[in-house]
Amino acid sequence: MAVAGCGTHQAMVLDRSGATVAVANVLTEIEWNRVLDGVSTARAVINPDGDCCNRLGRLSTWAHRLVIFRDDRYVWDGPVTGINWSLGQVELQAQDVLAWLDRRVVHEDKVFTNTDLAEVAEWLIADGYAPDDPGHTVQVVGKAGVSGSRSYSRNIGQTGDHLAQLAEAGIDYTAIGSKILLLPEDHLVAVGRLSDADLPEGLDVAEDGAALVSRWVVAGSEESGAIGEYGGVDPYYGLHERYVEMNEITDSESATEAARARRRASLPVPVVVDTQQVTISPLAAIDVPSLVPGWCLDVTSAGTCRVVRQRLKITGLKVTETGGNGDDPGTESVQVQVAATGAETP
Repeated sequence: MAVAGCGTHQAMVLDRSGATVAVANVLTEIEWNRVLDGVSTARAVINPDGDCCNRLGRLSTWAHRLVIFRDDRYVWDGPVTGINWSLGQVELQAQDVLAWLDRRVVHEDKVFTNTDLAEVAEWLIADGYAPDDPGHTVQVVGKAGVSGSRSYSRNIGQTGDHLAQLAEAGIDYTAIGSKILLLPEDHLVAVGRLSDADLPEGLDVAEDGAALVSRWVVAGSEESGAIGEYGGVDPYYGLHERYVEMNEITDSESATEAARARRRASLPVPVVVDTQQVTISPLAAIDVPSLVPGWCLDVTSAGTCRVVRQRLKITGLKVTETGGNGDDPGTESVQVQVAATGAETP
């Protein structure tokens, strides 16, 4: 049975062709993240040795990428977006492969009619990378199970923004290394369990009242006049209404499906279990590289007044390791964020 353990990290910098530019032989700090429906980040602090200093001195943002391994397993990859050279060290900031889509626009006109949102997302990603692919793959874990009609126009809107809007209508996505995963919003496959014994410092359970919406109204493009709604007065929470415009939607049926997906995520009040301030025990029965946003953890906790016994969706992961100095040997910290899915722990 896998356990979280105390991982050791390695990092290297590659150029756009995949050739190795520098290997971080002395890695003093490392941090990498994974997020659901967004762009994750990483940070590495390197003490250059030998010819490494000359190599790191020639780095440029967006022309090079940071690749991270944990115990020799590939866990993170993405373009370098910030560099700081200082006496005796070089600090790199990076974003995952999805960051490129925030810097791309739609390259051709495209109309989808009653199409599964996973297919729409695949097309957006392919179109975004088509003129210049830094190296990516796409894996469809499962169809969204939500269909809709969408229209995209050449040179209108950032591709990353279009993809994020799809995520609000019934599909999830995340990046693992250079691979982009597309999965249904109701994907409930668990990759491990956590209990109070695995969280020795306790956890934080929060209810986000600002996210509560009992009735959504979604308007499509002005040309189509499409409008859809879903929900109403909730017998427990009362009436909480929100209106949003999604200009890529071209018919009322698709607008209604988008409203349904938004209501599903906003009622009941979203409950978030956060371990940002605590570290998962190295003895926890989880495999850290398998903690992928969109998958779930079965969490059982009576450590707070809000008892939790649910299958919760992973929405974020943060792993840090410091090399330490002097009497401090350095440590690894694994922190995970999960959100309610409505499913009970089996």
